[in-house]
Parts: sequence; C-alpha cells; structure tokens
Amino acid sequence: MELNIALLVLLSATLHAVWNALLKNNADKEAAWWVFGLVLCGWALIHSLIMGYDLLSVGPVWMLIATSLGGQLLYGMGLIGAYRHGDLSAYYPIVRSTPLIVVVIGMVFLGLSYSTEVLAGIALVLAGAFLIQFRPGLRLLDNPKALGFALLALCGTGLYTLADASAVRVVPPPVVFFWIELCLIPIYMVMFRVVANLKVERQGLAMLGRQPLRYIGIGLLGYVSYFLILSAFSSGADVAAVASVRQASIPLSVLLGGLWLKESHLPLRLAASLMLAAGIVVIIVNG
Repeated sequence: MELNIALLVLLSATLHAVWNALLKNNADKEAAWWVFGLVLCGWALIHSLIMGYDLLSVGPVWMLIATSLGGQLLYGMGLIGAYRHGDLSAYYPIVRSTPLIVVVIGMVFLGLSYSTEVLAGIALVLAGAFLIQFRPGLRLLDNPKALGFALLALCGTGLYTLADASAVRVVPPPVVFFWIELCLIPIYMVMFRVVANLKVERQGLAMLGRQPLRYIGIGLLGYVSYFLILSAFSSGADVAAVASVRQASIPLSVLLGGLWLKESHLPLRLAASLMLAAGIVVIIVNG
C-alpha cells in the first residue's frame, strides 16, 4: 500500500475513534445516530456545492448506490438484532470483520487475488480485533439467533464497502456520500420505528436544537473520516487492505473508552492492539 494512502486511512481511523466515542457518550443512541446521518448529509451537500460537483452525475452508479443502501440496511438490522438477542460485546467483533468478507467476495465473485503476506496481515488484524473486543465466558454458539444477526450485519458491511469503493471511482466521493446519506435518513426513520417503535426524528431534531454545535462538530469528524476512506478507494487502493488498515480505529476506540469512558480490561485490550497494529504494518509494507 502506498504510504500516502496508508496515512489517509490511519487519519480516518483516528477520526473514526473520536467521533464514535463522542456519539457513544449519549443516552439516546438511536436518535443521536439519526442526527449524525442528517448532519453527514448536510456536510456532503456543502462540500459538493463548494467543489462545484454535479449532484445529478450519479446516473452511472445508481445500482451501486442502491447496493450500498441495501448493505447499510442489512448492517443496521443485523446490528440491532444482535444487540436485542445477545451480548453485543461477543458478536460485535464478527460485525467488524469487514476485511474477511471483502476478501471472500473478491476472491470468489470478482476473481481477485492476494499475496500470502497481505492475507497474513489481514489475519493478524482480525485476530487482534477479536481479542480486543471479546469477553471471557461468552460463547457464540449459545445464541444462534444473535450469531445469525451478527453475520447478517457482516455481510451488509462487506456489501456497502465494495459498492462504495466502486462508485467513487466513477463519481466524486462527496456526491456519492450525499446521495447515500440522503436516502438513509428516511430508511433509518422507518427501521427504528418498525424494529424499536422509536420516533427518532422527533428526539433527534430536539437534540440538534439543544446542542447544534456538538452534533454539527461530531458530524464533521464523521464526514471527514469516511471521506478519506472514499478518497483512498477512488485512488485505486485495494478494498481489503484499506478495510484492514481502517481497523486501527478499534485500539484507538479502546484507548478512548478506557481513559475517557472508564471502560474495563484496558491493559489486556491494549496488548491485543499490538497484534492488530502488527497486521496493519504487514499490509502497508506488502499491500
């Protein structure tokens, strides 16, 4: 992987950890998530207008955007289902195994190939991610329903990652970002209403009205974070390698969670972070 692309992805991972911690520290997480998407859409629109991009230039990639939306919906439903039917700390590592599903889809359906060194690096990243987030005493097969939802979320993540990576090689990233987030706003409204009987738009707009600078700022961090990833994709970077290096957000989130939110098991989880970091180095050097 080229150094400039690696630096973009690592910066994205850092910003991802920061906005994730800020959003996590919120009592009404569903409404906060909906507001986050609303603000992301606004930033993408502003960026597109400043750069003079044609917002109607997405014609050639509408199927990819639809695929990305389908992936986002699978991810959201799977994540909520895993949370409702099991301990999320046991199943979230599966949800975050994006590099694995990207490699499988790439090799089986797209005819892609990866060097042994890159595959070894991806394996180290995934092993480190599991060790960081897994809790002793939690067995995955004890709850097949929760496991199924986690695998559904994983497939959704891989689907929208590959679709986004293909779309931004044709259309500027801010334009792709704008349409995806614009379509997700009503989708999440309906999904939260049906699945959890929550009217997130009411609570969300009230939260935004009370603390506009907070949520606009968090949205800006989130926008820049994913824009950097889309920029890496548009530069032709390998999707699996980018998804793996992006896992650097996990140890950063662990550090922020331990020091700021006072979460437990910090020394053990930081040790596992070294394994993840080693995998990232292997991918950067050999990818």
